[in-house]
Amino acid sequence: MQTQTLNIVGAGRVGQTLAHLWHQHGVFTVQDVLTTRPDTAQAACAFIGAGTACTSTQALRPADVWMLATPDARLPEAITQLEKRAPDLGTRPPAPLVFHCSGALDSGLLLPLQVRGWQVASAHCILSFATPTMAVQQFAGTPCALEGNSPSQAKLQTAFEAIGAQCFEIRKEDKLLYHAAAVFATNFLPVLQSVAEEAWRAVGVPELLLPHLRASLLHNAVTNILALGPQKALTGPAARGDLPAIERQAQAVRQWDAPSGAAYEALSQLALRLAGKA
Repeated sequence: MQTQTLNIVGAGRVGQTLAHLWHQHGVFTVQDVLTTRPDTAQAACAFIGAGTACTSTQALRPADVWMLATPDARLPEAITQLEKRAPDLGTRPPAPLVFHCSGALDSGLLLPLQVRGWQVASAHCILSFATPTMAVQQFAGTPCALEGNSPSQAKLQTAFEAIGAQCFEIRKEDKLLYHAAAVFATNFLPVLQSVAEEAWRAVGVPELLLPHLRASLLHNAVTNILALGPQKALTGPAARGDLPAIERQAQAVRQWDAPSGAAYEALSQLALRLAGKA
């Protein structure tokens, strides 16, 4: 049985990772790969292991499935360009399936293509796509949120589960809070580590010790959370309910750096709530 064709619009880290895995597992036949520059399109095809590099929407051929993996800010323009070519691209039955990979935006963004008869959905994988190579190695078992009409979700669930994802359904109205939770879980950790290291530098902690502090504290914190859960893994003044210590430290951080001080206060309130000491 011939596999369905896949076109990719925007082949950054997410697009390359998913396309590589689908190609590797024979889920889709990767057809056209569109990016803004010839070198990035060619590099994406090389990593994926398949596909024709494209730099213009006009060069794209009809396909069964379309993945829009551009940054969120570029999605409207990508959709507009596809809508202009929809009569040429969406002629083969059944109707093409188009989905985007945004965590915060829902499939309603694809309405211009839906009214043209295309199936629409969104799919977001809860994984830090640091590099395509690392993401490919880490992908197995990744939770994937699917949103859209039922036929679209069913088709995407089959495709994502074939490469090891754990799929679940999410409502359109919940996408923003869902994605904010992923930001808390992943994106803020590097920020907090950076603030800690900047503060240590400010007070004269030797630079040579910072890699050890980074490795040991992060490793121990993650190990404790995995073993005990967030509440029991909590340590420090909030776990003890030591409000005077929290206020003194908050003042010291504010004097050093105002945004970091505000973050320290807000996170301390959340830590106190977690500890049941609020």
